[in-house]
Amino acid sequence: MYVQIAEHIADQIRAGSLPVGARLASEPDLAAHYGVGINTLRRAIRELRERGVADTVPAKGTYVIAMPESSTGG
Repeated sequence: MYVQIAEHIADQIRAGSLPVGARLASEPDLAAHYGVGINTLRRAIRELRERGVADTVPAKGTYVIAMPESSTGG
């Protein structure tokens, strides 16, 4: 499930809904939005960080730092 969440957020970045420099909603808000537990949501954010798309600043939030590569449809 975390991969689908990460891909959905990446799609929002590609579409311009979340531009580079934008702060993502809080983890609890995102978890509630996607209907998942906080650990699943954190794994999705970790996936975005590993892709080099987002970075988390402790006590500040998670920010978009780069445009993701195009989806491969996988």
